[in-house]
Amino acid sequence: TTMGSFDMKLKGTPSQPKSSASSQVSLLSPVRRAARSLTKCVRSQSEEDMEQPSSLLTKLPTAEEMAGPASVEVRKAAAEFITFLNKSVTPFHAVAECVTRLKAAGFEELKESEPWTVQPKKKYFVTKNRSCILAFAVGGAYKPGNGFSVVVGHTDSPCLRVKPISKQQADKFIQVGVSTYGGGIWRTWFDRDLSLAGEVAIKKDNKLVRKLINIARPVMCIPNLAIHLETDRTKFECNTETNLRPILESFVAAGLDVAPKKPEAPSADPRDISGEHHSQLLELVCEAVGDGCKPADLVDLDLYLYDAQPAAITGLKEEFISGARLDNLVGTYTAVTALINSLDDDAAFTACPNVRVAACYDNEEVGSQSAQGAETAFTEHVLRKLAAGGTTTDFETAIGKSMLISADQAHAAHPNYSAKHEENHRPSFHSGVVVKVNHNQRYATTMTTHAVLKQIAFEAGVPLQKMIVRNDSPCGSTVGPILSSRLGLATIDVGCPQLAMHSIREFGDTSSILQAQTLYTTFFKKLHDVLAPLL
Repeated sequence: TTMGSFDMKLKGTPSQPKSSASSQVSLLSPVRRAARSLTKCVRSQSEEDMEQPSSLLTKLPTAEEMAGPASVEVRKAAAEFITFLNKSVTPFHAVAECVTRLKAAGFEELKESEPWTVQPKKKYFVTKNRSCILAFAVGGAYKPGNGFSVVVGHTDSPCLRVKPISKQQADKFIQVGVSTYGGGIWRTWFDRDLSLAGEVAIKKDNKLVRKLINIARPVMCIPNLAIHLETDRTKFECNTETNLRPILESFVAAGLDVAPKKPEAPSADPRDISGEHHSQLLELVCEAVGDGCKPADLVDLDLYLYDAQPAAITGLKEEFISGARLDNLVGTYTAVTALINSLDDDAAFTACPNVRVAACYDNEEVGSQSAQGAETAFTEHVLRKLAAGGTTTDFETAIGKSMLISADQAHAAHPNYSAKHEENHRPSFHSGVVVKVNHNQRYATTMTTHAVLKQIAFEAGVPLQKMIVRNDSPCGSTVGPILSSRLGLATIDVGCPQLAMHSIREFGDTSSILQAQTLYTTFFKKLHDVLAPLL
C-alpha cells in the first residue's frame, strides 16, 4: 500500500460498535491491574480519612474515574513526577536523574567517543555535554534497516544564568550579574526566593574535573520596586540588564560597611576566576562542591538560578501541579519513563523489530543550535551507529519505517484570557494529551502522523485533544520540525496542557503525567504494527 492511497486498515480498529461494558477502556493494563488490587476506592482529597462505602469495595473504577484526578494511579504518577522535578533543577540535574532511573532499569552507558557493539534485547544510553541524553532499547527481532520508535523532549527551561564575570554591587548590596536564557516571563522572577545550581569545572592534581552542584537553599532575591516609586502604577516594566540583578548579601553582613579594599592585581593564570566573581559566591560554590574545594580550585562555572520553593500538587482536590520547569521536564520525564515501562513485557520486547528511543535535548528554548541541541548531528550519528552492520543504505531505509513524537508542553485554554484561544481548539486539564497542529509547519504534525497516533491512543485508552493557534496570533515551535526536516523523519508534535508557560512557576494538571507516559509506552510497543500497513 502506498502513502498516496493512505490505507486506513489500521490494526485494532473495531468494525462493529462494542457494548457499553467493553467500551470502558482503561488507561493501560498496568493501571487496570493496579485498580483490581485496591481494597478501597479513593475519591476525595484525603486518602487516609475518607473510605468508600462497603458496597463499592468490590466495584472496579470506571475508565472515567481512572482518568480523573481522584484516581490513585493518577496521583501516584504525579507524585513520582514531582520527585523528579524537584531534583532536576538544571538540565545537568535532569540528565543525572534520567541516568539514575535508566541504570536502575538495566540500561548500559555508552560513550560517544568509543565504538559501539549493540545487540538485540539490550538497553543503552549515551549523553552529550551531560545536559542531553539519548536512551534506546533494541528490540529482540531488530535487524539493521528496521525502524526507530522515537519520543523526544528537552531538558532546558527559561531561566537566569550567572554571567562569566558576575561581580556587581550597588547601594551597599552585593549583587550577581545574570543573563536571561530563553523567553522567560521575567516579571515572575521578582520577590522569589532563589537558589543556585549547575556544573563547575575544578582543577585537581592539575587535571580538570566536572562537578554537579546544588545549593538547595534560598540565597538570592530580586525585590520589586515599591509601587509608591513607580511612575505608572498600572504597568510593569523591567529592564532585563539593570533591574534583574539578584541580591546576594549586604555590605554589613559581608563586613564591607567600611571603605572597600583596593582590588588585587589580576592573576596571570587563565584558570583563576577569583577576580570575576564575588568571593562570597565562590565560597558558596566551594561549599557545595565539598571535598575541601577552595576558590583557587575553581576553573569555570555554569550556574543557573531557580525558584527555591519546591513544586507541589495543589488545588482543592489536589488536581494541579504547580512548579517550575514543567516546560519541558514533563516531556523529558514521560519519554524516559515510557521507554522503561515499555520493557515490562519480555515476550513482546523479544518479538519487537524496532529500536525504541527516548531523547532529551538541551537548548530548545534558544533555538536548538548547539552540540547538545536538537539541531545537532548527534541524533543522526547515534541512529547511524544503531543501523550499522548491514548495507550502506540501512539507515535511510530505517528512517522510512520510523516515526517520532516531539513531546513538549501545550497551551491549555486560559479562563481569564479566553479570547486568546481559537474557538474550536481549546485544550483543557484532565482531557488528554494535546496534538499540536500548524499548517505553516511550526509544528511537524501531518495527517498521516496524526492518524497513526489516534490509533495508538485508541489502543492505549488515552484521550487526545487538538490545538491550533488563531490566525492573528504568533505560534511557538518545538524540536519536532527541526528533527523532522534534518532526519526526514515522520513526526507529530504533542504536549500536556498547562498554563503560565515560561513563568518561574507554571501550572498543569495531575492527569497528564499518567496519560502521557501511557500513550508513549503504547507507542513504543505498537508503532511497528500500526505503521506497517501505511508503508
